[in-house]
Amino acid sequence: MAESTQGTDTPATAPINVPDKPALEGLEAALTQRWLEEGTYKFNPDTTREQVYSIDTPPPTASGSLHVGHMFSFTQTDVQARYMRMTGKNVFYPMGWDDNGLPTERRVQNYYGVRCDPAIPYNADYRPPAQPAKNQRDFDVVSRQNFIELCEELAVEDEKVFENLFQTLGLSVDWDLTYRTIDDTSRAVSQRAFLANLAAGDAYMAEAPTLWDVTFRTAVAQAELEDREVPGAYYRYPFFTEDGEKIFIETTRPELLAACAALVANPDDERYQPLFGKTVKSPLFDVELEVKAHPLAKADKGSGIAMVCTFGDLTDVTWWRELQLPTRAIMGRDGRIIADTPEWITTEAGKEAYAAIAGKTAFSAKEAVVELLKAAELLDGEPKKITHPVNFFEKGDKPLEVVTSRQWYIRNGGRDEERRQRLIGRGQEINFHPSFMRSRYENWIAGLNGDWLVSRQRFFGVPIPVWYPLDAQGNPDYDNPILPTDEMLPVDPAADAAPGFDESQRDQANGFTGDADVLDTWATSSLTPQIVGGWSRDDELFSKVYPFDLRPQGHDIIRTWLFSSAVRADALQNSAPWKHAAISGWILDPDRKKMSKSKGNVVVPTDVLNEYGSDAVRYWAASAKLGADTAYEIAQMKIGRRLAIKLLNASKFVLNLGATENSVVTSDLSVLTNPLDRALLAQLSDVVAQSTKAFDNYDYARALQITESFFWQFTDDYVELIKDRAYGAAGESEQASVLAALATTLDSLLRLFAPFLPFATEEVWGWWRTGSVHRAEWPTALEITDGDTTMLGTVGIALSGIRKAKSEAKVKQRTEVLSASITASEVLVAQLKAGLGDLKAAANAQEITLQSGEGELSVSDVVLAPAEEAPAS
Repeated sequence: MAESTQGTDTPATAPINVPDKPALEGLEAALTQRWLEEGTYKFNPDTTREQVYSIDTPPPTASGSLHVGHMFSFTQTDVQARYMRMTGKNVFYPMGWDDNGLPTERRVQNYYGVRCDPAIPYNADYRPPAQPAKNQRDFDVVSRQNFIELCEELAVEDEKVFENLFQTLGLSVDWDLTYRTIDDTSRAVSQRAFLANLAAGDAYMAEAPTLWDVTFRTAVAQAELEDREVPGAYYRYPFFTEDGEKIFIETTRPELLAACAALVANPDDERYQPLFGKTVKSPLFDVELEVKAHPLAKADKGSGIAMVCTFGDLTDVTWWRELQLPTRAIMGRDGRIIADTPEWITTEAGKEAYAAIAGKTAFSAKEAVVELLKAAELLDGEPKKITHPVNFFEKGDKPLEVVTSRQWYIRNGGRDEERRQRLIGRGQEINFHPSFMRSRYENWIAGLNGDWLVSRQRFFGVPIPVWYPLDAQGNPDYDNPILPTDEMLPVDPAADAAPGFDESQRDQANGFTGDADVLDTWATSSLTPQIVGGWSRDDELFSKVYPFDLRPQGHDIIRTWLFSSAVRADALQNSAPWKHAAISGWILDPDRKKMSKSKGNVVVPTDVLNEYGSDAVRYWAASAKLGADTAYEIAQMKIGRRLAIKLLNASKFVLNLGATENSVVTSDLSVLTNPLDRALLAQLSDVVAQSTKAFDNYDYARALQITESFFWQFTDDYVELIKDRAYGAAGESEQASVLAALATTLDSLLRLFAPFLPFATEEVWGWWRTGSVHRAEWPTALEITDGDTTMLGTVGIALSGIRKAKSEAKVKQRTEVLSASITASEVLVAQLKAGLGDLKAAANAQEITLQSGEGELSVSDVVLAPAEEAPAS
């Protein structure tokens, strides 16, 4: 911070200590340290629920680096937190780190050169190699617990960097309230919640068609899907009726011909109505199957009759379920056609055709089937090339397959209309900001086609806390799982023996086996209110923070994080998890594309923070409304930096004029003898009222715009108009009036700007006040009944008109005005008369004539005293 010198007025309450050259540089480091030492933002647990404002902070992924989008959204949360703290709320503002998931798994693997295998026993003395192997096949293989320990070790380093950046940005987080989504507490809470869901019947296991990523070898939930346009082709070939008639179908997936379980057409399609209930035979594989009717079949798509395979896509799953078709799966979890010939293929020709595709990838199998069809002269015409949407795992690079597997699910209304409507009702209990974002929540629920698949075939994550007894033949009894006691949590069934057994009985007849899967990362992230709020560990704290007041997050994860959190809170607490949801938009690059790590178009936060300062970056972020996608704009940051610098310099000027803490007025306004001073504070009262209302409506951008607009009018008009009076030219009474107006306005402006510009406002506050501005009360509107809120603007326009005349005459602004005329409406003339003394002093005018007239305020007939010409610019 800049070197300081003692000011002119040193009241007992707070000495004035204004630096000669105020500067923004160095404020972040010095003030952050002070805030940490003084506990400025600490939550006080000795409180009541009514006093608390609790925030369910989104935990950033702790596996790499932050980008400018984090600064954007976290600043928007922070300005609201700071406002609430100033209104007297005891703000519960934690920070979590999301280190449970694929990004962290990959980072730990590559950083240390290790792979996780839950079957490997834990080694308490393990240390990774000093230099990781170049090839993954040469990586060390470690236990899940060893892998988690390495994750936490690396995460500590990542989180130090993240924490430092967030502190530099000025987040008013209580850094004693931190957690990791893979630490012991989070794993225990996640497992405890799963077991509670299981006991209530809200979690269940089922063997069913499952979306499967063949690269990651894991099941994928509906919320993790994304459609990508890929090239493809329609292949047309016939099935055969008993009398040899050809029934042509068109498909993009001929490789699944051997998995065909039926043909299906729309019940109203007259072309195929005679075939319903009859059988046809598949080409190449000679399998008999029935022709069925179903309303999802589209008469105008392809030939109007479709091949139902188990499973080509989710529509096949619907047909299979509703038409009760046989399961004829041929696609393995490795993305290859299973090697053994299926039992439903019985003819020699069929077996020979199957041998041509066995063991091949989906792509190679497609080529093989097409060649077989061509050789048999069954392919009708050339394939029709198309581009069509295909399901992908959001983190994957190969199309998803649908395989049959045993998985765990949590009920989310996808198969239960009563629960679906209840969850829509939960959304209506939450105030969405902006309100239209609620429709995204409701539309997602309306489009669900199944329950939430929460098991993942990954090595790293929160283990599913379940074991299964084995019978005399070593087969698991999935219907009677073995569950841990609460005291055992967190557990790892792959490493810990089941209750009532010892390790020697693992995978032995009449022994036990552990569930090898882990929970979906969202199954833990959906519990952030419960994790940080102390659910199941600190009931008193939980009662003081839950339901949380605010969930801030991006609009792109409404379907995942927000919805899954609502599902868990509904089941566990019978409530909505928060009162408000603040939904941020995306940050867009200059080409109006979303900034993201995967796209490689992100900006590193440290660069802009170092160049423009934290207050400038916060100004840019807070200028954008909730829900609005916003361009990354350096120009906006430059405006924010200019504002922060102007705040320092204007404050220095006001305080050096003699304004002190004792000059601030609250209720006794008798010191305000000048109409312009009363007009300023009346306008300030309006600003305070409007800004407060905007903040209460979560429209912080509006609050910033209102405050900033008033600030520039205060510095550009009022401060210029009152200099003579402030220096005592009009006597002590007038000087006291103006100093009271200056001090009161500066006091309120610092408070109004504090949520947005925490460093500049704290710096100025320390020049003339004790304590922290961030612990000061939010300003309240003064009761000024006779103040004219538009007077300052009118007098300011008149001053600008006179100054413009001087500029056009190319003379210095201090040049004396011998006379000037101002024409305006009667209302404006009355305002000008009230402020005429200040206007004449600021314009250095001997005589100003005011006259009523129609139209806008105009300045004319400006007669200037002879003066030196202004230097050429």
